[in-house]
Parts: sequence; structure tokens; C-alpha cells
Amino acid sequence: EIMPSLVGSEMCIRDRRKREQNGGRNMHSFQSFTADMLECSPFDKIGKEWMLVTAGNEEKVNTMTASWGGMGVMWGKNAAFVVIRQSRYTKEFIDREGTFSLSFLGEKHRNMLKYLGTVSGRTEDKLKEAGVEIDYQNGVPYVDQANLVLICRAMSATEIKPEEFLDGEIDEKWYADKDYHTLYIAEITDFLAR
Repeated sequence: EIMPSLVGSEMCIRDRRKREQNGGRNMHSFQSFTADMLECSPFDKIGKEWMLVTAGNEEKVNTMTASWGGMGVMWGKNAAFVVIRQSRYTKEFIDREGTFSLSFLGEKHRNMLKYLGTVSGRTEDKLKEAGVEIDYQNGVPYVDQANLVLICRAMSATEIKPEEFLDGEIDEKWYADKDYHTLYIAEITDFLAR
């Protein structure tokens, strides 16, 4: 465990309150922790396990699967780096809200991750179809089925352009359709685990 568990009546009260706030659904209890307690490889978490990038507000939320990104330090802050194609619906939510979450669900949710990465929230309610439960941390939506969540505040958004590639193969290999990414560098404001 990353953090000691809450015990006794405090946990029961917290769980009951959370269920009442979420229409009777059993939401998970997450605990905050600090960056120095994070013991995972971003190469495994992002590149192999994948993550859900989730953004929106209390009225409307969208999520997408991503396997490109990173974590580190930028401008003196713990940071996450994500790239999102111009065509993705979730990008509109990030651009509007300025915040998003990265949710790591693990291998048992691989089919959910595949589905959420291939279906657009523009055309159907993919969250409902996939059984995704959304909760909020300081107004930022995240996927409740996750075991690790990073709450992020965008600090910069840079459009990736083909003339900036130093490796000539990138454009042809990854952008044949010319649907380029925007690189978001975001401060990680909260680390949550259950």
C-alpha cells in the first residue's frame, strides 16, 4: 500500500457520504500522496498499461485512452506530458477547462481501455457503454475504477508541426493522415491512489 488505510467509523462515514453523493453507487476511496512516494515506471504505466485522459466538468465529461506521454519536472513543478491529436474530442474539454486527469486502471481493464480508445464521445455515450464511473477531485473528473490517478493543470499547449521534426521518418510513419498532436505540459496538482 502507498498510504495507510482509513479505519473505523471515519472510513464508514466517508464511504456512506461518497455513495450518497454519487446516487448510491459504491465509489472507491482514494488517498492523496506525495510525488516522492510514487514507485512506478512511467514507461510501464503509460506505454504498456496505458492511461485514460479525462477532462470536463460536472455537466459533461469525456475520456480517451493514451499510451504516449511522460512524467518529470518542468518549470519547478512535478509535471505530466501528454500528446493529444487535433481530432480528439477530449482535446476540446482540456482546452476549455484547462485541467484533466490521468487514470491508470491496470491490465484487468484492458478491454475497457481498448474500447475507449476507438470510440468517440462525440457520437455516443461511451462512458456509459463502457461502464466508466466518474468522480471528481477539486472539480477535475477522473475514472473511479483506476488504482492511480494524477490530477493535472495544463501549463502549456504546443502544437506539433512537421517542420519541427528532426527525424525525417516521424511525419510519414506517425502522421500520414496529418492529424498532428498538441503537446500538453501540465502540473500534477494531486497524486491519488487506492
